[in-house]
Amino acid sequence: MKKDIANEADIKLLVDTFYDTVNKDELLSPVFNDFAHVNWEHHLPIMYNFWSSVLFGTMAYKGQPFPKHLRLPIEQKHFQRWIQLFTETVDRLFEGTKATEIKQKALSIAQIFQMKMGFLSVIGKEEVL
Repeated sequence: MKKDIANEADIKLLVDTFYDTVNKDELLSPVFNDFAHVNWEHHLPIMYNFWSSVLFGTMAYKGQPFPKHLRLPIEQKHFQRWIQLFTETVDRLFEGTKATEIKQKALSIAQIFQMKMGFLSVIGKEEVL
């Protein structure tokens, strides 16, 4: 039986594993690496803080993630792939209440971003996945 997401070390494992997968993905890697030129040493700790804030309410993340995504060459298919990889990573590593919660929160964030970018007019799980 897998354990649930319980602490900062679990968040770090999830984020590191997820972005390792993203960096190998044909669709997402070019956005992060070729277009955005993400500095992973800088970006990953921000993501640890972001997900810690989202899942545990730590308030460690200070920022506004949406505006940073507006300039990216992304479409609805990028969000679908991001959610797919995120969900698969969570399911591979964890199970439990917090694991379910982080997947739901990731889906909600992706839906809100897509609505703001004009990709979705109605929030519906079937439209994102």
